[in-house]
Amino acid sequence: MAQPILLRVSNFKAYVWDVDDINILRSHHHICGILTGTLPHLSSQNIFLGLPLQLMPEEAVLLVENGIAVLVDDPSAHYAPSPSTLRLWKEARLNDARQQIALTEEKGSIEASNPDRAMSENAKRKRKEREERRARAKTNAAPSVPVEDSPSPHPTSENPSQAAIGEPLDSTVVMPSGSYTVNIPASSSKLEWYAPHSYVSLTVAREAGIWLYPSTLQERARCGVFRDLWEKGYYMGGGIKFGGEYLVYPGDPLRYHSHFVASVIEAPDAALRPMEIVAHGRLGTGTKKAHLLCEWNDETQVVSYLSVEWAGFG
Repeated sequence: MAQPILLRVSNFKAYVWDVDDINILRSHHHICGILTGTLPHLSSQNIFLGLPLQLMPEEAVLLVENGIAVLVDDPSAHYAPSPSTLRLWKEARLNDARQQIALTEEKGSIEASNPDRAMSENAKRKRKEREERRARAKTNAAPSVPVEDSPSPHPTSENPSQAAIGEPLDSTVVMPSGSYTVNIPASSSKLEWYAPHSYVSLTVAREAGIWLYPSTLQERARCGVFRDLWEKGYYMGGGIKFGGEYLVYPGDPLRYHSHFVASVIEAPDAALRPMEIVAHGRLGTGTKKAHLLCEWNDETQVVSYLSVEWAGFG
């Protein structure tokens, strides 16, 4: 049996941090979610987002109830690492930086020894200018006053992380000089001081105080409608832009347009004004969709559907 997917909960919101889990949710379980993270070196941050994937509350409830995922109290899963564990982590980061610098130097030596890839005069001029700027920067950064004349009351470390956590200085883990990339894993699962506690049911998570949804009739109705549409094979996304709770897709939203805009009616006796029906019909037709009125019966746990489309007469 496959391991359940970890839904890391923070501030009563469920997130997925593993790319493989996101792929499984989308391809096997028709769960899309919304990417909310930023991607480094990408200019259009409001268009192309990255990890983590934030799930709608209805999606999280469905996954936990079906045994596909478990809830994790993520803020409480991080413990203070021991000095030896932290030292090993720093040494691993140091080795990674050294490997990157060595590969960069090896690449530079290969390019310099390859006559077929000789640089143009313009490239040589720019490289010379960069080297001159580095030399001037080093000259300007050199202290003009002897060290013994201006003693520092508080010794500082070349590694800011050491000073931040108040550890004694350790020259064996000082990061090398040179250009390298600091690799930060998206998931905390690889950290030795990360020990998550899983909640396999909504009842247990509610008792622990990390998850409260659903707690009202409207929230139960949304979960019931979402589950019923999901069991029929549809994909769902947020429908607030189109005047409903969900956009209902016949397949993956990357391949299909939505066919319906779904609105949830929490009870058979809930009031629905004629003006709302007219507005839903006209808005749905204007966006080339049918509006789906989804009525939830909390006693029978059954959903009734009524689609509304604007039709011309005469």
